[in-house]
Amino acid sequence: MLIQSSIKVAFKALKKNRFRSFLTMLGIIIGVVSVIVMDAIGTGSSADINTRISSLGTNLITISPVSARDKGVKMESGTGATLKKEDADILITEAPSIVSVSPLVRTTVQMKFGNRNWRSSISGVYADYFTIRDMKIETGVIFTKDDEKKMAKVCVIGKTVSTNLFGDNVNPVGSTIRAGTIPFLIIGVLLSKGTSGLGEDLDNIILAPFSTVQNRMLGNDNIQQIYASAKSEDVVNSAVSEIEKALRKRHQLLPTTENDFTTSTQLEVRETLNTVVNTITVLLSAVAAISLFVGGIGIMNIMLVSVTERTREIGIRMAVGATGIDVQFQLLLEAVVLSLLGGISGIIIGLGTAYLVSNFAGFTTIVTVKSIIISFIVSTLIGIFFGWYPSRKAANLNPIDALRYE
Repeated sequence: MLIQSSIKVAFKALKKNRFRSFLTMLGIIIGVVSVIVMDAIGTGSSADINTRISSLGTNLITISPVSARDKGVKMESGTGATLKKEDADILITEAPSIVSVSPLVRTTVQMKFGNRNWRSSISGVYADYFTIRDMKIETGVIFTKDDEKKMAKVCVIGKTVSTNLFGDNVNPVGSTIRAGTIPFLIIGVLLSKGTSGLGEDLDNIILAPFSTVQNRMLGNDNIQQIYASAKSEDVVNSAVSEIEKALRKRHQLLPTTENDFTTSTQLEVRETLNTVVNTITVLLSAVAAISLFVGGIGIMNIMLVSVTERTREIGIRMAVGATGIDVQFQLLLEAVVLSLLGGISGIIIGLGTAYLVSNFAGFTTIVTVKSIIISFIVSTLIGIFFGWYPSRKAANLNPIDALRYE
């Protein structure tokens, strides 16, 4: 009964100055909302990155040549000329953990169809590239190994290319476009993949047989990358070791010589991006948490004012038998109630804000139970921590002096 009556007294005291109580809670509300929304954005971004990278294939291994050097200056990654088509071909036999492989050459060209044109990259790949990168066809078919042997001028295009050259809701399969001066027959359109975690448009792409692009468009035997797919995610690291061993042997590198190629996996990319996102989320949440601290100071301030205003009331309570502990408990309870009301309000508003951010700002947000529980606990602790000093000050008042206070 004592606790129940104390809670009623606490609410009654807060109602006397509703606007002041609201302003005091505002710091807690803003802090809790900020923490929940920042955590939701960070968790959602991490989940979005994992989904997008998984759509590219978690078994994917990318092999690139080392960077070229121009007058001692290191150029862009992958600009060297250390990889050949034959390097890709030997991996199927020399790397048991690899299930499929494809070399890649790429160039950027102006695509034309009628009076429309669009600038896009055209990549020369093997047919296995579609499986390696988990690319699916929306309409039409992919090219075959026979097209590769014949250097056939056929291609598969992405949705962005299709929309810009043919318009919306038009099936371009069977149409012929020109890549520079070379005509290509469209035999398929890729299912849309959207953008990568780094903002790259994955649909602004044209895929053609490797031999066609290399011989008819580039005219050299250098390749820009090799894409390989491990048998499973569990053997990705083993596959990387086998690839390095096979390519070092083929390139006749000495044991003391560094690799003239680099390897990377989607698992590494995912881990790196998640680390970056988590770091940013922690920093933003830490900044948001400052609002909770400021809100706590506001609670201490208002409770000190309350003690001053209610000094005579406190003296009367002590005169009729209330102990210092009773007075301290009552005021501490008021601080906790004030903080909890701010915390609960902040949680509700935070949930709504996260929903609005997801639907109108375009961010993926996932509100976790952890952030809600932490916000609730922190709100309680702030009430106790910042309410202790004012309540202790009230408990130490001399009853006679308190009764004389005007």
